Amino acid sequence: MQDRFMARAIELATENVRTGRGGPFAAVVVKDGRIIAEGANRVTSSNDPTAHAEIVAIREACRALGNFQLAGCDVYTTCEPCPMCLGAIYWARPARVFYAATAADAARFGFDDSFISRELQRPIAEREIPMKQMMREEALRIFPLWSESPNKIEY
Repeated sequence: MQDRFMARAIELATENVRTGRGGPFAAVVVKDGRIIAEGANRVTSSNDPTAHAEIVAIREACRALGNFQLAGCDVYTTCEPCPMCLGAIYWARPARVFYAATAADAARFGFDDSFISRELQRPIAEREIPMKQMMREEALRIFPLWSESPNKIEY
């Protein structure tokens, strides 16, 4: 059964390339043995650098479920998730992730995100994109407001 879900993701990625809508990546989210959401890479067609297949599929699945978490769901993706998608997957908390190609496979075709992993290991002051902390004290006031809010939803 798992083969058919990965086959669907591969079909979506192939269609995405053939139609010129985006990169060679797609993902599906499955719950209780059925696909509840699909997503294909839309970075270039939507001018959105976060529109990776996994992100698109996670957003659709969360809308379908009416929840910000994917408890009991599986994610099938045509390639090992990049650091951004991996972060989104962990925040969404699916049960499992299945992937086809590796990050090294994708890198051979110009999709090399290894620099992001290296950047995350570097001290902030040494990263390629300059980052400067500011207004920390003012921002820290927000956390107690959330913590004390009767309307908060923990995640």
